[in-house]
Amino acid sequence: MNNGSYEFKVSAAGRVNLIGEHVDYCGGKVLPCALSLKNTVSVRPNGTNTLNIAWTDLSDRVSLDLDKLESYRGEKHARYIAGSAFFWRQAGHRLVGCDMLYDCTVPFGSGLSSSAAIEVSTIAALTAAAGEKFEPVAAALAAQRAEHEFAGVNCGIMDQYVSAAGKANNALLLDCSTLECEYIPVRMGDCSLVIANCNKPHSLVESKYNERREEVETALRILRRRLDVSSLAAVPAFRLEEYRSALPPIVYRRAKHVVEECARVAKAASALRLGDMKGFGALLNASHRSLSELYEVTGRELDALAHAAQRHPSCYGSRMTGAGFGGCTVSVVRTGGLDNFMTYVTEEYQRETGYEPTFYTTHISDGVEIMRL
Repeated sequence: MNNGSYEFKVSAAGRVNLIGEHVDYCGGKVLPCALSLKNTVSVRPNGTNTLNIAWTDLSDRVSLDLDKLESYRGEKHARYIAGSAFFWRQAGHRLVGCDMLYDCTVPFGSGLSSSAAIEVSTIAALTAAAGEKFEPVAAALAAQRAEHEFAGVNCGIMDQYVSAAGKANNALLLDCSTLECEYIPVRMGDCSLVIANCNKPHSLVESKYNERREEVETALRILRRRLDVSSLAAVPAFRLEEYRSALPPIVYRRAKHVVEECARVAKAASALRLGDMKGFGALLNASHRSLSELYEVTGRELDALAHAAQRHPSCYGSRMTGAGFGGCTVSVVRTGGLDNFMTYVTEEYQRETGYEPTFYTTHISDGVEIMRL
């Protein structure tokens, strides 16, 4: 089956979160942007009750019965597709049988949200095939449910939202408690965003991600006995300190990261509006330190990669991005020093860890694109 025989080409973006890590599921604001790294689905209706799934880089071929979507939770690759279709239909949308060819340029296990790109592009492709209008927020919510219930990751809404609603050359200041979103133009001036993968294998499902969620939920539960707040992100810093003794020490540290990270997001949005890349970079450094020391989701490799970047004279700031325990850093680097920066970071990181980082050439892109072939 050749690509030219498909009816639509639909893509959804991976994302990088510039700042606001591990606050999305705490009701905070985040500042991500969609990337030109995407999952693309070539799709055509096939007149059956079956989704026939193929991949450009896998030999697997899977067929999903539209009446039995819930039974595919154990599928290694197709569970994200089955879950997205299942919850999209549950939200009241029409599904038709399709042939679907998947091609993903978002690196798997990188922390750049390949799973969200797959989920959102699946819904966008099914929408196109059924002749419906794509609804970004509804798609994000259905994709998030697929991640929760088919992939077993209790994620916040950020990844799916930015994949569905991202806008070229803009970051999204997204309030994860209300889903209100403000687009913030990203004017880099003489700087570039650099994404580097530490190349340490990791799995979000098997990591301590869900453990961190339990810890911050414990913090909120305890604080709610004393404060009238809807989320941990709504707790003022001085109130957290006031009730510090009521929290187990590890729970306090997790809550302190969330409260302080939310304040950094507000400052970062202001810095971007002003084009203050130096101030923005300083906030990235502070975010990484908090994620390492208070939230403890970085690990040796991400720390080594971020610290090597921070030492380079052309770098204004660097931090881990994504869930952690592996994956990527994002750095703000003066464009004139890019080549030297990448050489230096590679050498330093290899010396400290034995791994070689991968740098991604990408830019801030639209989230979803639907093209009729």
